Amino acid sequence: MKKRLAGIALATVMALSLAGCGGSNGGATTAADTMAADTSAEDTTAADTSAEAASTEAAQAESAGGTLVVGFDQDFPPMGFLGDDGEFTGFDLELAQEVAKRLGLEYKPQPIAWDSKDMELESGNIDCIWNGFTMTGREDNYTWTEAYMANTQVFVVGKDSGIASQADLAGKVVECQVDSSAEAALKEVPDLTATFKELLTTADYNTAFMDLEQGAVDAIAMDVIVAGYQIQQRNADFVILEDTLSAEEYGVGFKKGNTELRDKVQATLEEMAADGTLKSISEKWFGEDVTTIGK
Repeated sequence: MKKRLAGIALATVMALSLAGCGGSNGGATTAADTMAADTSAEDTTAADTSAEAASTEAAQAESAGGTLVVGFDQDFPPMGFLGDDGEFTGFDLELAQEVAKRLGLEYKPQPIAWDSKDMELESGNIDCIWNGFTMTGREDNYTWTEAYMANTQVFVVGKDSGIASQADLAGKVVECQVDSSAEAALKEVPDLTATFKELLTTADYNTAFMDLEQGAVDAIAMDVIVAGYQIQQRNADFVILEDTLSAEEYGVGFKKGNTELRDKVQATLEEMAADGTLKSISEKWFGEDVTTIGK
C-alpha cells in the first residue's frame, strides 16, 4: 500500500513537473508571439502612416496641379531666355523655380508667343505669366501678385546717332515688340508718335537689336531693365535716352479669379524677401537689389 501510495505521489510530482515545464514553454511562446505581434502592428502602423502621408502629399500635389507652368517669352533676357547651355534661364525664371520648389510643385518653364499669352493662360496651357510682365494698364485683366520690381519704358539709340532726347526722334524709325508695354505706352503719347517717320513692331527684342545694329531702325522702345542687360551683353555702342516714356511695375499675372495659386506664390515671394533670397537672385542678375517686396 505504501509502495502504491509512493508511486502515485511520484507520478503526481512528475506530472506537476511536466506541467510546470509545459507552462514555462507556453509562457515563452506567448511572450515571443506578443513581441512579434507588437512588431507587426508597429510595422503595419508605420506603413499605414507612410501610405497616408504619401496619399496626402499626392492629394495636395493633385489639388495644386502638381506643377507650376510658367509662361514666358524666351527672347526677353535677362528675365527669361534660352541660355548657352540650351536651358531656359533668367531672373524671373530663377524666381519662379525657387517658388515652385518651396511650394512642392514641379517647375515647368513654357515659352510662348507673347501676343498669344492671354490665349495660353485662358486655355490652361500655363498657370501664370512671369516674364517682366507689366501690371500698369493691365490691372483688371489678370489676378496679380503684388509688384516685385519697378521698371520704366525707355528709348535705346545708337551712341553716335545724334539722338539725345525724345524730341530728336522726329522723322526717325522706331521699333518695339508687338503687344508689349512699350507699344501700349506709345499709344498713350500720340503727339510723340505722330512725329516718327514710322513705328514698327517686331516679335522679339533680339530682332529689334539686330535691326538697330544694321541701321534698319533708329530707336527701340523697351523696358529699361532689359535694355541695360542687352547693351551690356552685346557690348554695343548703344545708349538709353534719359527722358523716359513711362513708369511701371512688374508682377506675376494669373488667370482672372485664380486667387488660390496667386496667394501661395505671393506668400512665398514674401518669404523669399524676408530670408534674403530675392536680394541674392537680384544681385546675381543685376549687380544690385532691384526688388520691391517688403520695402
